[in-house]
Amino acid sequence: MLKSVDIKDLTVFPHASLQFSPQLNVISGENGSGKSHLLKVAYSVLAVSFEEGRKQNDLSPTKAQLQTKLADKLVGVFRAEAVGRLARRKHGRSRSEIQFCFDNHKLDISFNVASMRKSEVGIDKLPKTWLETPPVFLPTRELLTIYPGFVSVYENHYLEFEETWRDTCSLLGALPLRGPRVQSVEKLLSPLEEAMKGNIELDMNGHFYLRTSGKPGAPGEGRMEITLVAEGLRKLAMLARLIATGSLRDKGYLFWDEPEANLNPKLIKQVAKVILQLCQNGIQVFIATHSLFLMREIDILLQKNFNDVKARFFGLQLGEDGVSVKQGESVDDIGSITSLEEELSQSDTYLATE
Repeated sequence: MLKSVDIKDLTVFPHASLQFSPQLNVISGENGSGKSHLLKVAYSVLAVSFEEGRKQNDLSPTKAQLQTKLADKLVGVFRAEAVGRLARRKHGRSRSEIQFCFDNHKLDISFNVASMRKSEVGIDKLPKTWLETPPVFLPTRELLTIYPGFVSVYENHYLEFEETWRDTCSLLGALPLRGPRVQSVEKLLSPLEEAMKGNIELDMNGHFYLRTSGKPGAPGEGRMEITLVAEGLRKLAMLARLIATGSLRDKGYLFWDEPEANLNPKLIKQVAKVILQLCQNGIQVFIATHSLFLMREIDILLQKNFNDVKARFFGLQLGEDGVSVKQGESVDDIGSITSLEEELSQSDTYLATE
């Protein structure tokens, strides 16, 4: 599991040191406060470790290898013109420093990004081994509708889409688990399929469908193109597919940017429950959100039904000198977030008019 990240002069952050929970981590803040940046830099490091580990078999990491591969991944995930663009803007040259610490110290890595660098990072501490499980990144929009042919087009043409889209589409195309392994995911799949009133299928042509429940030939039974399914349900379907293929399994990582986007409150409740079930199942989850409703629902579930899940909350505060981070084990520990305060204020104003 990822234990901590220490960053200096990275994008909007002059300095931040984040101590993570091995289960649930909730990052909240206004737009432009760097929520997605934290998810992306962490995902990039983990993704490179896993991708290169598959290629290198038993070979250990080398500086020459990581300084280019990590730079390429950061550029692809952030869609920056050069890796040096991630260094916080200052007068003259600037340099970012990033350090990752894991439960398994053989995975620890630290590197730097100089503003003048285009295609390399500087490796300050080299990991001794590779990550064995793939991280999963879910962007704010669903990807099932763009899946057909997307990976091959992305790899053969330059597209202005973040590389996380390509990575996740590759995982969506994996074969579902078979045999006894299916039982390990049924508990997670069941509530999602109940909410969707069906299950997800992928045909030979690369198109996804929702197979709705019901007896054959009965009203409401059949196969519906995923493009005709409501967007909120498509996000649940994407998560269900990744669970069914085993991409989200024990000792894995899930990064989810704004899970609440385009979901109604009923589905947000379901998503909150599934997130906590994933944590119970051994997945380390990182979510970025500015939804008061989602954070409240998570807090309620943590107190009532999931008190065995350890959670950490991070509040990103915009200031004149950049973004600072407050953190703790509850929502109350992260200070006031403007977007959340505005939502509370509106609720109070509405109730006062009744």
